[in-house]
Amino acid sequence: MTGEAAAEDQVLGAPVSGPPARRPARVALEGRHVSVRPFDVDLHAADLFAASHGSAEVEALWDFLSVPPFADLDAFRRSYAEAALKDDPLMFALVDPASGRAVGHATYMRIEPAHRVIEVGNILFTPALQRSRAATEAMYLMARHAFEDLGYRRYEWKCNALNAPSRRAALRLGFTYEGLFRQHMVIKGRNRDTTWFSLLDHEWPRAKAAFEAWLAPGNFDADGRQKSRLEDIRNTLEKETP
Repeated sequence: MTGEAAAEDQVLGAPVSGPPARRPARVALEGRHVSVRPFDVDLHAADLFAASHGSAEVEALWDFLSVPPFADLDAFRRSYAEAALKDDPLMFALVDPASGRAVGHATYMRIEPAHRVIEVGNILFTPALQRSRAATEAMYLMARHAFEDLGYRRYEWKCNALNAPSRRAALRLGFTYEGLFRQHMVIKGRNRDTTWFSLLDHEWPRAKAAFEAWLAPGNFDADGRQKSRLEDIRNTLEKETP
């Protein structure tokens, strides 16, 4: 690179080559512990409603989502039938392969193929999915698809600044904290400050290696307890890689 070109990059930003990313489609992503499938109200609504309603403790899952707990299955189906038709957010059910039951959902959203930016959001992990290999694998499958199949260069995670579990999850999964957007939204009549996180394409190979090492059967004992934490595996890889 010439001195003139380097100076221009400092002023205007480095050139970005390559075509726009592809828009995500309604495809299934299959893992060992979870299937990420296009949301189908007839297949997934009843199971997901049952797993996310019925007690105050379970219905607290909805505290930081944009919709409230639903009064009944019919109300849930009506709302999710409309959501399932949208292309942005594009909703997926997280399905337990053994039982075939939906145990959560997640979406690709704020999809910008020209800028090659996409967000994972509207995440609902029911108790059956929380703190499980399936939950981590679902996030791995969606990130891998975004980077490797669709060609995105920036993968975003945003959440209510008061949502401590979501903030911890973003950092555990390898996202980098970028900052706080104050008074960003009004959700359910309440102020929302939003924390922003991102994972970039050049960071993905190391994050992918950490995901795969953590998900490997050898990382779990006979009782299903992890031997090494995902964060520790990623930190080790960072130290080993120049």
